[in-house]
Amino acid sequence: MMSMTKLGVIAGMALGFAGYFGGFGAFLVVAALAAAGFFAGRYLDGELEPGEFFRPRERGDRQR
Repeated sequence: MMSMTKLGVIAGMALGFAGYFGGFGAFLVVAALAAAGFFAGRYLDGELEPGEFFRPRERGDRQR
């Protein structure tokens, strides 16, 4: 299994190459696709539920 550090280095290198050879637009496309792939992978691994982004957050026991 690949550690998150190695995965981050690979993602950073991919973004760097995209930015260098393709310009800023390619950098943004690669970054958006990487984020989509990250969330799809978390969902398929069962670590992310689709409704987590749309539910209100619980405040815990913090009081104002």
